[in-house]
Amino acid sequence: MDELLLEPGSVAARDLSGRAGFDLNFLGLSVAVPALAGVETVQLPYTHFSVLMRLDKRLAAVTALGINGEKLMDLDRAGIQWKLDPRLAEDQQTGERLYSRNDIDRGHLVRRASAVWGDTRAEAAQANEDTFHYTNAAPQAAKFNQGLDLWLGLESYLLEHAADYARRLVVFTGPVFGETDPVYRGVDIPLLFFKVAVFLQDGELAATGYVVDQTPQLAELPDVPRPGVADEAPPLGPFRTFQVPIRDIGALTGLDLDQLVAVDRMPIAAELPTARVTSTWRRLLSPEDLDLDFDLNGD
Repeated sequence: MDELLLEPGSVAARDLSGRAGFDLNFLGLSVAVPALAGVETVQLPYTHFSVLMRLDKRLAAVTALGINGEKLMDLDRAGIQWKLDPRLAEDQQTGERLYSRNDIDRGHLVRRASAVWGDTRAEAAQANEDTFHYTNAAPQAAKFNQGLDLWLGLESYLLEHAADYARRLVVFTGPVFGETDPVYRGVDIPLLFFKVAVFLQDGELAATGYVVDQTPQLAELPDVPRPGVADEAPPLGPFRTFQVPIRDIGALTGLDLDQLVAVDRMPIAAELPTARVTSTWRRLLSPEDLDLDFDLNGD
């Protein structure tokens, strides 16, 4: 992995000093941040989460978050502004120019409400602020980012189960970059995004994977180039959310997800270990269809 390490004593690093980032042992068993080989990356620690940046794309490759359902707090976002991370050069991250005067949202990869927890209000407030770095944003059509039956529906499902059952969850989130992604203002606009939820089941690691598709929404934006005719989305309706084998996410993103592929709770992932990528995806029609496939009263 071509990953840069930040100098802890540098001027830039001191601006966000004391950020511990994602806790590899958050679940009591080690869960690594997925690595990405072949491209230059840099890992940025924040409060309760870390971001692995792809410098060639100027967007995150993956974010890693620990959600503590026992310590979640309800803090609002009033007065918090989006900001660049001072530890990176401006040309290594995507800022406000991409999102101004259009219908593209700054979509949180680490959802704000999911990161806002802690032993103190100050800790939760710091996490709240940290989620508003552009390094934690990805360009998403407004309908995609705000639609409860897509991105928010999936995140809310994970968050509510962590809160309701005082569970700990690890969530990896990121874009799926593809050859047909439209380029807008010099930035590749990902058409797909993924989440992998990691949890304990009977004291052992377990995980499930999801992909959501914003292709139909992007096609409605007048100033964003559409993919070629041959790459038009199939007629699956305006909202497409899938539960997928984690190995497919690894194949599409290049991320090393082998640790989580081995504990994938999607039954078909074990039944058809060599199935073609995308062939076993299960479309979800509503948030109620989402299934983490674990005993909520378990460990």
